[in-house]
Amino acid sequence: MTTIDHWINGAPTQGASTRTAPVWNPATGRERARVPLASPADVDAAVAAASTALETWRESSLSQRTRIMFAFRELLVKHEDELAKIVSAEHGKLIDDARGEIVRGREVVEYACGIAEVLKGGHSDQVSRGVDVHTIRQPLGVCAGITPFNFPVMVPLWMHPIAIATGNTFVLKPSERDPSASSLIACLYAEAGLPDGVFNVVHGDKEAVDAVLDHPGIAAVSFVGSTPIARYVHERATAGGKRVQALGGAKNHAVVLPDADLDFVADQLTSAAFGSAGERCMAISVAVAVGDAADALVAVLEQRARAVRVGPGDAPETDMGPLITQAARERIEAAVGKAAAQGATVVVDGRGLKVDGYEEGFFVGPSVLDNVTPAMDAYREELFGPVLAVVRVRTLDEAIELINANPYGNGTAIFTADGGAARRFQRAVNVGMVGVNVPIPVPMSYYSFGGWKDSLIGDSPIHGPEGVRFYTRPKVITSRWPQRHTSASPAAFSFPTAG
Repeated sequence: MTTIDHWINGAPTQGASTRTAPVWNPATGRERARVPLASPADVDAAVAAASTALETWRESSLSQRTRIMFAFRELLVKHEDELAKIVSAEHGKLIDDARGEIVRGREVVEYACGIAEVLKGGHSDQVSRGVDVHTIRQPLGVCAGITPFNFPVMVPLWMHPIAIATGNTFVLKPSERDPSASSLIACLYAEAGLPDGVFNVVHGDKEAVDAVLDHPGIAAVSFVGSTPIARYVHERATAGGKRVQALGGAKNHAVVLPDADLDFVADQLTSAAFGSAGERCMAISVAVAVGDAADALVAVLEQRARAVRVGPGDAPETDMGPLITQAARERIEAAVGKAAAQGATVVVDGRGLKVDGYEEGFFVGPSVLDNVTPAMDAYREELFGPVLAVVRVRTLDEAIELINANPYGNGTAIFTADGGAARRFQRAVNVGMVGVNVPIPVPMSYYSFGGWKDSLIGDSPIHGPEGVRFYTRPKVITSRWPQRHTSASPAAFSFPTAG
């Protein structure tokens, strides 16, 4: 049985802990590897390596950092297929879908390649006679990332390239469900020329997470996951004086107006709801049908959902792969049954699906639920699976009220041909990321990613300009260089003001 090692101080290691966990192939339902579960001693070893490396890395030139980022970017391109196959084997998503997340993560590396431009400070000349003021941004120190299973390449790449390019060192605690991609990323960093100890990987469960949150040598923690865990991470880490990014869960709505092209909408929503088996924080899980759009929308959604081909992620004919675990499959099937019991109409039922040749895999088919109300669990809970709930409202104003009343505020979309309606929607809706005829509005790397309300605990979005601000702190320097042999004014004991 293969063992997936930690990566500490530039080398793989099994660490001090003897605890391990299985890594499954979700398509076959079979164990494919074991992963060590780090102890506090293992986390401490990674932080010690990162702290030692920090002494020289924070003094490295911007040219050195950008050269390494350029080299790392090229290695991500070179190893894209290898990474995609690893992700598909451990997560279950399609290989093409895995390539997509690698590309979106690589965009942040490309942003980091231009870090010299982003880190430029400001300068004010002659703020007082002979006095100038300028600003610089300096690294925080050792930073850590705690990342989810659903994007084992992309989400970590939203964190560590920015942290490292701004002069910090990094300890990554990826999901123990699909850990192999992070090990390969560590090897690619080393091949790119990153010094030992700047990037470290420790695998593990809650014990490792708590060790990261409590470690006095870690200055900042970035987290993406469910809202309850995001609250826990934020509270525990900030209690120790750490800076925290904590991105939580979502219940993303797509509003469909009667003037929308329903065939286009159905294609977009089918992909957004069932792609990656719905295991995306930006997946559309609620379609809000406005007025006369409802019956026709449900009809085309039913047609598209029944046409989705479910199978292993490495099969070219597959549209949707399995869920990550057997427990996830059981949870989704129970949620569909509960929705029916609470009064929803099960238009398409994905329960009980068996894929020929993969009978032990963690498969469930797409489900479409109609006549869902905000009181139902299928609406209130983040299901994180291939379930699309249709909620019917009479007007756009009702749709906006529905979304604004929801505790989550990650992403939302509107489908319409009416520019005025779209503009009213995007201004009125209390959500961090909005798509107009775009179902999954994930911003490019030079913008920041983050929701509102329960989808972002605290106030720190991820990557882009906000990411740079998160991993650095500003310093303001006021300087005067008095000339010798001049009749300079004597020092004053009153509070200084601009003269």
